[in-house]
Amino acid sequence: MLSVFDPRQLSHLPAREMHNGGWSDHAETADRARIVAARLGGLAAARDFGMAPIARVHGADYLDFLRGAHARWREAGRDGDAIGYAWPVVGRRPLVLSRIDALLGRFSFDAVTPIGPGTWNGAYWSAQTALTALAPLLAGDARAAFALCRPPGHHAGADYCGGYCYLNNAAIAARAAQDAGVARVAILDVDYHHGNGTQDLFLEDGTVFFASIHADPAADYPYYWGHADERGQGAGEGATLNLPLPRGTGIDGYLPALDRTLDAIAGFAPGLLLVSFGADTFAQDPISHFAIRTGDYPRLGARIAALGLPALVVMEGGYAVDALGENVAAFLSGF
Repeated sequence: MLSVFDPRQLSHLPAREMHNGGWSDHAETADRARIVAARLGGLAAARDFGMAPIARVHGADYLDFLRGAHARWREAGRDGDAIGYAWPVVGRRPLVLSRIDALLGRFSFDAVTPIGPGTWNGAYWSAQTALTALAPLLAGDARAAFALCRPPGHHAGADYCGGYCYLNNAAIAARAAQDAGVARVAILDVDYHHGNGTQDLFLEDGTVFFASIHADPAADYPYYWGHADERGQGAGEGATLNLPLPRGTGIDGYLPALDRTLDAIAGFAPGLLLVSFGADTFAQDPISHFAIRTGDYPRLGARIAALGLPALVVMEGGYAVDALGENVAAFLSGF
């Protein structure tokens, strides 16, 4: 199975986040990628596909903001990473804003996604990693590939970052596949947290089926997306499937939800499957509350692979760092 990683992703080095009312060390560390890369070994380097595939998904004003946010933060006399503190609850619109604090609120939705001097470079190469892993699937040279993306992407929307995510790697790969002639794409999100950015991007698009199995947002981040009644809108009505599960869900509760999701994907008949894989479903993950064990991940991977579709697995979350390499390897072994 082809696996791709680019060490330039490690230039994103967030120091801390606002969590439970106080500052804490940032959970999305560079060690996550280092440990997975060391466990898998033999990873291919990323190629540079440029800005065009990224700009197919994210707006120009948002990309300009990401590229320049930390420099503007420093120009304002600030130290450390750029973090917002004010967000528009209503009336979110493309205002002409100049102060970096206002721009952070305009283009983000939480206080756990800081922008540092290496954030743009890391996010850019995370997207290129996904595009590189996609290429052999489009060429028919492989049936499955893994993109070791870091920072992750599924919480990032067209014009906002959040949830440790800046560029939506799975969405960028999906649009690139469609531009290459794949008419229908399915995205299966099996991270502990709902992939709100991915859902937003394809909410009104009937050519991309988005399915997510995640913690019930009534009690878990990102709270405002991922409820079972969200099924898509307009031309995308019915092309979104959310299956929220309660805290404490183990493999016996997870598999029926996965089987239901896979049946829906099979009925959609896509030409390509993208899997947003988060190992934060692991029982010992420090910020999540499912009960999946390392030995369960091969079963999950094998069930997904049994669809028989060309599949690109894109790395999302997973914060039990010491176990992360084994959990990722276990999941990929199912393919």
